[in-house]
Amino acid sequence: MIQNFADWLVYGIFGIAADTHLGAALNFFVYDTIKIMLLLFSISLVMGVVNAYFPIDRLRTFLATRKLYGFQYVLASFFGAITPFCSCSSIPLFIGFVKGGIPLGVTFSFLITSPLVNEVAVAMFLGTFGLKVTLIYALSGIILGVVGGFILGKLKLEPMLSEWVRKVQATSQQEALVWQAEHTTFAKRFPTIAKDAWGIVKGVWIYVLVGIAVGAGMHGYVPEGFFESYLSPDNPFAVPVAVLVGIPLYAGATGIVPVMQVLVAKGVPIGTALAFMMATVGLSLPEATMLKKVMTLKLIGIFFGLVGLFIIISGYLFNLIL
Repeated sequence: MIQNFADWLVYGIFGIAADTHLGAALNFFVYDTIKIMLLLFSISLVMGVVNAYFPIDRLRTFLATRKLYGFQYVLASFFGAITPFCSCSSIPLFIGFVKGGIPLGVTFSFLITSPLVNEVAVAMFLGTFGLKVTLIYALSGIILGVVGGFILGKLKLEPMLSEWVRKVQATSQQEALVWQAEHTTFAKRFPTIAKDAWGIVKGVWIYVLVGIAVGAGMHGYVPEGFFESYLSPDNPFAVPVAVLVGIPLYAGATGIVPVMQVLVAKGVPIGTALAFMMATVGLSLPEATMLKKVMTLKLIGIFFGLVGLFIIISGYLFNLIL
């Protein structure tokens, strides 16, 4: 139905020929905008219900007071997956975890997974690549967070936290991360949840449009074979090149998934395109700048290097199985 509407609007109302670059690009833009916005709101609504009954401060207390024998990394990574944050938006919660005394490796599990996997990314992947790729992508992002956080935790990197963090920890100052769930019925709480879901859509719509616009332009105007020459299956270094190109960039999943879709359509292997996407949303220069508040440059380098390596390995594995 959405595709029929896009065809009617672009080719019928606007009168743009389907076999032109402009027609192909504009049709792509209309179709993907409607589809992604609907999915984004729907999944944000569902995750809003989950978040309302699973507040962050309870998770923080649970992780800080229980011996879970490694399962805390899974919990932190899963919590990162259900929070709708980009890499920079995850930093305040990451800081709150560190200030609250959560083990550093556990906080890294959250920081790694949060920008990589969330309802925004899942909604867009589901609408773009289907269920199989979406499940593989989501599970791999969570596993990356668990393994990355576990390894970083075993490295005993706490001395590399900034002086500011150590002072705050010494004085036991803790901050509330989110509002406490009120003891009200679901019927009374649902309007607030729906409003928050709509707030997520309003907060990211411009990034969605920009990302889709870039993807539409590439879809309509980039010649066939352009990307294959740099990121083709025959290039053994395509995955690390894609990661190195993605790290300096900054975008959320809302902006980069449409670009990834077009890269795949242009012949780039899905694992290579996914590595580019994960590097862009999971690692960025703005994120490094914000992390300087809580980490030394050496610790930031270790974090970026380890996660970047895992993304490269994931890219090669995706190319093998997808």
